[in-house]
Amino acid sequence: MSERKRCTRMKKFDLNIEKVLEHWTVAHALREIIANALDESILSETKEPIIWKEDDEKWHIKDYGRGLKHNHLTQNENKEKMIHVEKIIGKFGVGLKDALATFDRRNIHIVIKSKHNDITIKKLAKEGFADITTLHAIVQEPSDQNMVGTEFIFEGLQDADIETAKDFFLQYSGEQVVEKTRYGTLLEKNDKKQSRIYVNGLCVAEEENLLFSYNITSPTTKLLKSLNRERTNVGRSAYSDRIKSTLLACTSSIFAEKLVNDLEKIQIGTAHDELQWIDVQVHACKILNAKEKVVFLTSNDLIEGNKYIHYAKGEGHRIVTIPDTLALKLPQVKDISGNEMVNLDHYSVHWNDNFTFAFVDEKDLSKKEQEIFALKRVIEEWFPKQKKPVKEIKISETMRPDNFTGSDALGLWDESERRIIIKRSQLQSVEAFTGTLIHEFVHAYTGADDETIQFESELTKMLGNIATMVLQSKEKETKKDNWFKRVLKF
Repeated sequence: MSERKRCTRMKKFDLNIEKVLEHWTVAHALREIIANALDESILSETKEPIIWKEDDEKWHIKDYGRGLKHNHLTQNENKEKMIHVEKIIGKFGVGLKDALATFDRRNIHIVIKSKHNDITIKKLAKEGFADITTLHAIVQEPSDQNMVGTEFIFEGLQDADIETAKDFFLQYSGEQVVEKTRYGTLLEKNDKKQSRIYVNGLCVAEEENLLFSYNITSPTTKLLKSLNRERTNVGRSAYSDRIKSTLLACTSSIFAEKLVNDLEKIQIGTAHDELQWIDVQVHACKILNAKEKVVFLTSNDLIEGNKYIHYAKGEGHRIVTIPDTLALKLPQVKDISGNEMVNLDHYSVHWNDNFTFAFVDEKDLSKKEQEIFALKRVIEEWFPKQKKPVKEIKISETMRPDNFTGSDALGLWDESERRIIIKRSQLQSVEAFTGTLIHEFVHAYTGADDETIQFESELTKMLGNIATMVLQSKEKETKKDNWFKRVLKF
């Protein structure tokens, strides 16, 4: 088609731009072109747009959609995009005209090509007002009627303008997907940048203290209303609920791992803002509990140094320190697989349920141990003969941890089996063995627990009886050894 023939079919119309957005940079204008190209690829279900620079230094942005028509420039808002507002970035019309005006003001020459038409922009006198110059679109017949999509050709762009424009978009950010949910996508934050909030792939805000970046793909009405023409610096209140919903919908180990690692920073005030939501704290623990061998402990649990912590570490459990407020919540929930949350109480109960004593036969004791163990008969005689709750006394290499100290118990009254179990190490001295045995006998005869008034009273009474026996034995001291002297020989 000759240039003359094309010119005869040229149309021009006023873009009716009343006010140029003077604070817009070239990058802001390019952002609109890229956004429209990405939207078109979604709406037309075609391949992604491409951006490149030719040897002649001209930059090109091309999509593979249905092709831009000149009447698109007359629209304030594209009806198709308004129907699919949850999928797309721009509204096509308002932003495009603002972009064209910005290119003109910044002396960037632009050509728009599609199978429908070729379009350039030019300042001309406004119809009916010869003294007023406004921006017009110059529409000509298409130079390629078989062209697929729309191509923008720019002359006068700096490479930095393109890079800055691309930086608005998730697609070109390099941020990796951690997990996708029905509310949005959790992203690995770029270490060199602040966390970003994207809406359908376009950055609308940056945050200093978030652990992740987010791409909100199911924006709320509140969020959509908050998107201004610049679509930047959107307030957190507009998107915080969608961030929380995204976090609570995640189930991956990577997500949980990062949040749980951050939990320990709450105590020193350096945790990221996602951890301000107690629901998110609980959810991260629920995921980790389902996918790893963990025990959740408070800082007080660690300070007290419970023996169960040592056992848990030995069995390969990961120790996770959590705040007290979170610790109170965990017993009330189950993990994502329906299992109980493993805190110190839960672990200790299950450890005891699976515990087995390593009993030692009396004949396998050393001579000294056998002599000390034989004193059990003497001590047993000190207790009421009409009531004999203790069926047997056994020695074990292993013991359950004591409920009060967290260390291995030295002795145990097993009421269900009617037996007293003493840790073998107590046979190293008369004092250790007899003291522990008397303690457990008091439990057996009273049925009372440690630190109860009944137990303390009976133990005090027994100590008084022993003291009386010692004093009386000294008064009746003879040349013949009494049993106390025999005991002291050990």
